[in-house]
Amino acid sequence: MTQRAALLIGALTHTRKEWEQIRSIASKIYEYPSGTREEFISKCKSGAFDGIYALYRSNDSNKFTGNFNDELLDVLPKSLKFICHNGAGYDNIDVPACTKRGISVSSTPIAVDDATADVAIFLMLGALRNITHSFQAVRQGKWRGNFSLGHDPKNKVLGILGMGGIGSAVAHRAKSFGMKIQYHNRTQLPAEKENGAKYVTFDELLQTSDVLSLNLSLNISTRHIIGKEEFNKMKDGIIIVNTARGPLIDEAALVDALKSGKVWSAGLDVFEEEPKIHPGLLEAENVVLLPHMGTATYETQRDMELLVLDNLKAAIQSDKLLTQIPEQKKDSARI
Repeated sequence: MTQRAALLIGALTHTRKEWEQIRSIASKIYEYPSGTREEFISKCKSGAFDGIYALYRSNDSNKFTGNFNDELLDVLPKSLKFICHNGAGYDNIDVPACTKRGISVSSTPIAVDDATADVAIFLMLGALRNITHSFQAVRQGKWRGNFSLGHDPKNKVLGILGMGGIGSAVAHRAKSFGMKIQYHNRTQLPAEKENGAKYVTFDELLQTSDVLSLNLSLNISTRHIIGKEEFNKMKDGIIIVNTARGPLIDEAALVDALKSGKVWSAGLDVFEEEPKIHPGLLEAENVVLLPHMGTATYETQRDMELLVLDNLKAAIQSDKLLTQIPEQKKDSARI
């Protein structure tokens, strides 16, 4: 085997021991635990990471290196063939640029499915019951405050935009509440993976859903996939849930739709310019807000770290990735 070094960018919280074990299969391991983008680029140019074959990009590493775009890819060692990313979303990696350079990228699907789906259901139920006003009122000593009735999930039509692992996990949970499930993907799933869900067009999903859950990845084609035009197609009083990526929704258009009553309520774990949140969302009492914590459990965070390490080991030992991103796989049925 040729020289195959590994690089860890950022920190590990749950799998430090497993990372150290990479020494047994890698020719050398490097670490860049913290710093600035400028410092990282300087180290790359100086040859500090020469010989790396695969790198582990931790969940918090973007604040140290910035996006993996052309500028960064140009200075990384030519020996780099694999980027193993910790996260279900990877919009901070320029995938076409990586593919052009012959660099394969993996993410962490499967490991994130259950925890993210749990948060989606939490937000959906909170939005259905319009829970924010009463939650705030009781803490302010106002008991229920200006109380109003909510809605039951039973018999509501849940539309899932992006029926991948997380979307399927949301559907599975929602069925236990008596919801009717429909979905839209770029490609219809095989019947055995639909589990009774109905495949519909994008427009039909917008027009007939009582609740719309966004569970798709962010890329050029999906940015602002939900905006003013899409809100106009929806049922009056629809409920929006987003646990995927903030820029999937035009937040200004969402605020307008909430004010007009087109959207009855929303449950959001992600935001267009996070950590900044649109003032209209902060002011709205019919929105349930969480600070991007869909995967924030001990068990899920460890599972994510382990999956990245498994991808790293497969890359070094077998020139392959276990969970390569769908854009680099011809057989993908995800959006």
